[in-house]
Amino acid sequence: MKPEVLFLSAYIALLSFAFLDTAAADSKLEKAVRDADAEWSKVAAAKDLDKTVAFYADDAVVLPPNQPAVTNKDGIRNLWKGFFDTFIDISWKTTRVEVAKSGDMAVLTGAYEMTMKDGSKDKGKYCEVWEKKADGKWKVGMDMFSSDLPAQPASSPGPGAVERK
Repeated sequence: MKPEVLFLSAYIALLSFAFLDTAAADSKLEKAVRDADAEWSKVAAAKDLDKTVAFYADDAVVLPPNQPAVTNKDGIRNLWKGFFDTFIDISWKTTRVEVAKSGDMAVLTGAYEMTMKDGSKDKGKYCEVWEKKADGKWKVGMDMFSSDLPAQPASSPGPGAVERK
């Protein structure tokens, strides 16, 4: 066999192993962040405020619908306390995970369901940005969600609004 052909065959074989290792690493990262999100959903369903808030990074931002951004842990804690006071059940499931090539960030999207204390139900979607911290733990850096239900009309005009007849 010619040396060039032997070298090329060896190079292709080594290159394919490099891609297998990368794919395996990506799969492990995806599983780790997907598992973290599933655990977070279980903790929230159990209405454990401290554990639910602990999934957020210290500098996390939550973008709830129809409200200003929540930009600190105390605000996030208050937001979740309000949620726990209004619903009897919550769950969510990730449908898509995109892990950055660097391996330290992932974007998750999925669907959630809530049952409110008055018996009404809400279904919607979410987008989360997870960050792998120096200690190897995944934390939520950005959390955004919105309902699939139609927006409710305002019950009265807001301040300064002109009423039409």
